[in-house]
Amino acid sequence: MAYNFTPFKKRLEEIEDWLRKEFLAVRTGKASPLLLDAVMVESYGTKVPIKHIATIMTEDAKTLRVTPWDRGQIKAIEGAIAAANLGISTAPDSDSVRVIFPDLSAERREALKKVIKEKLEEARISTRKEREVALSAISEQEKNKEISEDDKFRFKEELQKMIDESSVRLEEIAAKKTEEVSH
Repeated sequence: MAYNFTPFKKRLEEIEDWLRKEFLAVRTGKASPLLLDAVMVESYGTKVPIKHIATIMTEDAKTLRVTPWDRGQIKAIEGAIAAANLGISTAPDSDSVRVIFPDLSAERREALKKVIKEKLEEARISTRKEREVALSAISEQEKNKEISEDDKFRFKEELQKMIDESSVRLEEIAAKKTEEVSH
């Protein structure tokens, strides 16, 4: 009987996707509507993502325009963006909110690089936890005589190979984001 690595591979993919999504919220100095995905706005007594109550368009390289479908939401949107502490400023007008992305200072770039490293480490920790779960399952199968000792070692080697490949991909994702922040 062979060990089923499918759930493990799926979890590794989920961890990589999580890291990519986390990095979308790391501002690089260019206006990106994706940065506002995490912003939640109080709308009629419920917190909803900003994209559910407004249109977000790129005006130029440093500016987004957020146009709510209900003009009464402008103040709530402006407040939610300010509360998100994304290092961006807002300028409301009669029917929308302009979101202005200032140039990144050297210290802000360093702070963002630190955030990138922290998120990468969180992904690594999740990967290690998944490896421990798989190792336990493999050892349990050997203990129950479902697989031989040779199979156990072969599965552990296969598992480690998958972990190494995933680590390389996580590093590449982080290096790409670090490069974006650096320029």
